[in-house]
Amino acid sequence: MDKKKHIAIFTTASLPWLTGTAVNPLFRAAYLAKDGVRKVTLVIPWLKLSDQEHVYPNKLTFDSPSEQGKYVRQWLEERTGFKSSFDIRFYPGRFSLHKRSILALGDITEAIPDDEADVAVLEEPEHLTWYHHGKRWKIKFRLVIGVVHTNYLEYVRREKNGQLQAFLLKYVNSWVVNIYCHRVIRLSAATQELPRSVICNIHGVNPRFLNIGMKKREQEQNGNQPFTKGAYYIGKMVWSKGYKELLKLLKDNQKELTKLEVDLYGSGEDSDQVEEAAEKLDITVRVHPGRDHADPLFHDYKVFLNPSTTDVVCTTTAEALAMGKIVICANHPSNDFFKQFPNCRTYDDDEGFVNETCRALQDQPAPLTDDQMHELSWEAATERFLKSAHLDEVKKLTKKPSKLYMSTSFDLSRNLDDASAFIHHWGTGFLTKQPDEEQCKDVGFPVPLKRQSYPSRKWAF
Repeated sequence: MDKKKHIAIFTTASLPWLTGTAVNPLFRAAYLAKDGVRKVTLVIPWLKLSDQEHVYPNKLTFDSPSEQGKYVRQWLEERTGFKSSFDIRFYPGRFSLHKRSILALGDITEAIPDDEADVAVLEEPEHLTWYHHGKRWKIKFRLVIGVVHTNYLEYVRREKNGQLQAFLLKYVNSWVVNIYCHRVIRLSAATQELPRSVICNIHGVNPRFLNIGMKKREQEQNGNQPFTKGAYYIGKMVWSKGYKELLKLLKDNQKELTKLEVDLYGSGEDSDQVEEAAEKLDITVRVHPGRDHADPLFHDYKVFLNPSTTDVVCTTTAEALAMGKIVICANHPSNDFFKQFPNCRTYDDDEGFVNETCRALQDQPAPLTDDQMHELSWEAATERFLKSAHLDEVKKLTKKPSKLYMSTSFDLSRNLDDASAFIHHWGTGFLTKQPDEEQCKDVGFPVPLKRQSYPSRKWAF
């Protein structure tokens, strides 16, 4: 009997931080392992207690990786309804306050033994390789697939000197992804062009939302009114997550939307400013703390307003469609996947937003068909992943000698690739911090040799 193909999924965040790169890779691991055809390992960051306190909500912290792993499994199984068979391993990480994200420490490829290194899925390949200082991914693994989650260029453009930062970041992203990935899957065309990439939404919806949608369909079939509330928006309450665009649309079109009432749900750094801006409007806009989108509070809303263009594929939009709601969103590449659903209505300008919003408040959503529900599910997303990933290439690809960064062959493209990898490895030696002994022991990594310190290296993360 052939040995099972091993897929290692590396990601940049973990529960209880409810961010896309914590939740979606977790579901991907569960559904890839569900049929038992392949062995799957999810590799997530392990943070020191001080960093956990910064990142995780409701003062949730963990004393050991095993304790956190148990929490992750319990959270997942409550939502999928089945016991997951994948492994969970950890790599040392630290939270960067400046970047508001988790960065890997040391060589995180150590999480997977060499004899299990078949396929690596890098969720956010740019993020995982900017500071990577260790074995080359394409040498250790037979096939390396990057999954691009985040429109980093759009976020950077909103910062000081944003255009220059975005110009530089665009080339850095292309450079590191070219060095470390055989193939790249971009969730939508809202992401930058990258070498050897295809566009495919390989994310699904938490089954809870599909169950809510089925109940709403049954209510309508029984002659009951499934939706009794109006319009709302939910998302992390920072300006870049759609609040700036939404409040501007509401402010500029108050005369046309006098009867509109909107509820905003979210928590974040800009909560006070958002609430202050909402209070200045003539129309009714209520601001509430963040809640789980599956909370019964949201079940009866009919219209989901989402003007955000910073998302690559907006999870809350998919969840709202799964619950049977009408979604009003911008005509933007990040929403291309959703246009196949009758309840997704897009607009190009202020007039279009007003017209679609007013029409949605008068209309009843079209009941979701079984095929539409399947298209939103993680089963369908897993099918799309397997088709886009070309896992059959694993047998054709052979591992290269792991000790060499420079090739002795006369293949020019391979020599350039090796040279780029060497330069990146050399450069990250000055930029990357190593995990300390305690973190290495916690996750079962070898303790790194002490290196000469460079106290003047202020550019190190």
